[in-house]
Amino acid sequence: MRKIRFIPLVIFLLCTLLTQAQTPLANPPVEMADGMRSNGKIYVVVGVLVIILFGLFAYLISIDRKVSRVEKSIEENKK
Repeated sequence: MRKIRFIPLVIFLLCTLLTQAQTPLANPPVEMADGMRSNGKIYVVVGVLVIILFGLFAYLISIDRKVSRVEKSIEENKK
């Protein structure tokens, strides 16, 4: 049984070793990112991503509150 748990761990470790980033000489710099950074548009992209993530977290928090209210009402109705 322990061998079965050990096999996925070994596979995961081998995959991470095989997918390591290459040296900077092998990867040329990304021209799009440099262009966006020089024009200041990268800040717009980062800002939009932050707004989207904030909205998702706010939505998840509101859903969690609603679910906890429903759970409390179900428990009160059982008593």
